[in-house]
Amino acid sequence: MEKARRFGIGMDYSTTSKSALRWAINNLIESGDMIIIIHVLSPKSDPANKQLFQDTGSPLIPLEEFKEINVSKKYGLIPDPEVLDMLDTVSRIKGAKVVAKVYWGDAREKLCDAVEHLKLDSIVVGSRGLGVIKRVLLGSVSNYVVQNATCPVTVVKGTQLSKP
Repeated sequence: MEKARRFGIGMDYSTTSKSALRWAINNLIESGDMIIIIHVLSPKSDPANKQLFQDTGSPLIPLEEFKEINVSKKYGLIPDPEVLDMLDTVSRIKGAKVVAKVYWGDAREKLCDAVEHLKLDSIVVGSRGLGVIKRVLLGSVSNYVVQNATCPVTVVKGTQLSKP
């Protein structure tokens, strides 16, 4: 029997991160795989649990707990019903295990840290499609992850894909 694969999905609830999740569900995820939804919040956000987990990120949060609004709020998140529906569907239909993890800091660095800490087989992120000037000024998260992650990286452009 093959070892279950571990896929990280960078999630900020933007259209592009939802497209990345949808793409991963439709093209990568198979029965027994683990999907780790990776949230990176601003270091300025101050949820109750941040002090406990600032350096290592939150513990892995199972989907059933993550769907509870009180649990999400503890980590400074407001869950998106569309994302929860996609995760619930892939869990039921494909038998994938779904968990979430929250980090605080620079998204570029924390996504690369997550690859190492979570021993990901691959990470999928969305691309905001910044122009050259904005990319130079703001920095491209997806470009940084492609250049620095130690596992395969898939960058999904923000086009609408069909639902799973």
